[in-house]
Amino acid sequence: MPTQVIATVSGASGMTLEINSLQRDAGGFLTINGQIKNSGTESFAGTSAWRGNELKGSGESVAGASLVDKAGKKRYYVLRDTEARCLCTTGISSVAPGQVVPFFAQFPAPPSSTTEVEFSLPTFATATVKISG
Repeated sequence: MPTQVIATVSGASGMTLEINSLQRDAGGFLTINGQIKNSGTESFAGTSAWRGNELKGSGESVAGASLVDKAGKKRYYVLRDTEARCLCTTGISSVAPGQVVPFFAQFPAPPSSTTEVEFSLPTFATATVKISG
């Protein structure tokens, strides 16, 4: 069975971000899963923008992702563990032409009354995504 795509947004240099799920988890978390594809003809090395400003010492990651609850007027950032490492995909230094890279990120969950959020990752357009679970 093919993977479900609930949102697709374009990015710089032929990059595409697909969101496959945005799920409430036990314990008050929200986990997003998807994949980043390079549809361009050249390797994409602009991944340092994805890590955001907080975790420069921890290497490449998607820690710069955020969720916005427009109804609740609140922004949520990727969770960190006790050693300040993101609860997200790490180790993406470049994406070769044609390469597909899976990603995930975990956030604090907005109130249960929030059913839709805006997901953003630097270098990509913002995606409006419905929350499941």
